[in-house]
Amino acid sequence: MRIGLFGGTFDPIHWGHLRSAEEVREAFDLDRVLFVPASIPPHKRGQTQTPARDRLQMVRLAVAKNSRFTVSTVEIARPGVSYSIDTIRHFAEDQHQGDSLYFIIGLDAFREIGTWKDFAQIFPLCNFIVTSRPGNGDSNPLRGNSIAVRRLFCYDFKQKIYHHRCGTSVHFLKLTDFAVSASDIRERVKQGKSIRYLVPSAVEAYIKKQGLYRLDEGSK
Repeated sequence: MRIGLFGGTFDPIHWGHLRSAEEVREAFDLDRVLFVPASIPPHKRGQTQTPARDRLQMVRLAVAKNSRFTVSTVEIARPGVSYSIDTIRHFAEDQHQGDSLYFIIGLDAFREIGTWKDFAQIFPLCNFIVTSRPGNGDSNPLRGNSIAVRRLFCYDFKQKIYHHRCGTSVHFLKLTDFAVSASDIRERVKQGKSIRYLVPSAVEAYIKKQGLYRLDEGSK
C-alpha cells in the first residue's frame, strides 16, 4: 500500500487540510492518508491549545465520510512531545513488506527540518511530499534548506525528483490556493462570527456544542 502520513495540530481541522490531503492522495495515488493529530507539537510547547481529545474528535468527524482517510492516535497516546521521528519510526516498523510511506509536509515546515530532532534519520524511513501554494516560483525547492539537509539529496533530471542516497525520494507538489487558517477560524469564533463553509458542518457543530475557542472559556 501507498500510505500518506499527514500530521498537524488540527486546531481545528478545516477544509484547507482536507482539500490538501485529497489533492496529495490523488496526485500520488495513495491508498490511504493517515491524519495524525499531535499531542504536544515541538514548535508550540508552552502555548495554550485545545485539549487533544477535542482535536482528535474533530478530525474523526471531518474524515468520517472519506474511505481513503483515517485517523491515527499514535502521537496523542504517546506521552511527551510529539516528535516526527518517533511517529515515522512507528509506522516504518509497523508497515508490511512492499508498503511505501509518504510524509506530507508544507514547504515552510520542510525548510526548517534541519532543526528537527534526529532529522537526518527521518529521510531513510519514508518518502516526502512537500506541498506549496501557487506563486512559489523557486526553481530549486531545496534552496531554503540548510546545507546539512541539501547535501543528503541528489536531483534526478529524468524523473525530476530528489533522491536520498538510501533510495527514498522528496517530491514537490503545488496545491490549489485555499486561503483558510486555523488561527483565523479560532479568531472568528472568539468574535462570534460565522465559520460556516470554513470547516465541515460536523466540526462546526462540535465547536459550538463544546464551546471551543470562546473568550469566556479562556480559549486561544
